[in-house]
Amino acid sequence: MAIELKKMLAEINKALRPELFSDYCPNGLQVEGKAVVKHLVSGVTASQRLLDAAIEQGADVIIVHHGYFWRGEDAAITGLKRRRLKTLLDADVSLLAYHLPLDAHSELGNNIQLAQLLGLTPTGELMRQNNQVMGLVCDLSEQISAQTLKQRIALALNRQPLHIEGGESLVSRVALCTGAAQQYIEQAAAAGADVYISGEISEQTVHSALEHGLHYFAAGHHATERYGVKALGDWAAQRFNIQHTFIDIDNPA
Repeated sequence: MAIELKKMLAEINKALRPELFSDYCPNGLQVEGKAVVKHLVSGVTASQRLLDAAIEQGADVIIVHHGYFWRGEDAAITGLKRRRLKTLLDADVSLLAYHLPLDAHSELGNNIQLAQLLGLTPTGELMRQNNQVMGLVCDLSEQISAQTLKQRIALALNRQPLHIEGGESLVSRVALCTGAAQQYIEQAAAAGADVYISGEISEQTVHSALEHGLHYFAAGHHATERYGVKALGDWAAQRFNIQHTFIDIDNPA
């Protein structure tokens, strides 16, 4: 089956509500390709490797979490930006990108998808940005050891998280926010969390974890944000009766 690009875009925008967010990049259609969509490919970042793989798979549209035209970057279309855009335009393939709207969505978002993957049930929100929920707080039904949680993260994401052991051995409240959200460790501490899970780590994150007395897991920016865009692609495929392929271009960061 097939759907018009503009109709698919309108439905996705209706679901994710990008107009509610003050973001670091444009959300929605970033590069326009053919008018009709039969095959959607999703991936985390619109790298050259993803573009090449998606076009080889016969994509009409590529949907990503990390697209182009970030705030503060050089606007000139040169170098790798030129090569990436030329690849899309030559193949007549559209690029859709959703950043904060895909982090925050209550069903398809990166945060809820990661919580579900780890077997965690959200009981509250970590913080709000532009009155939109960013990050979740999850209360466990019973205490578990931080080491058990570490093993659960490693198995779910297929990689060992970096673990800063700042708290007691048993934990019962987990806060999480995917990607480059290590600065929200202060909000996690304020929420009474024993554990904070995010993607990246900064030098000061170590000191914050130790001084707040909580465990910090840096589980990978890419690894923690694979699941929202895949869920969005699956949702679109079912809703529009089109083909969806998720392509994971692994990234150790």
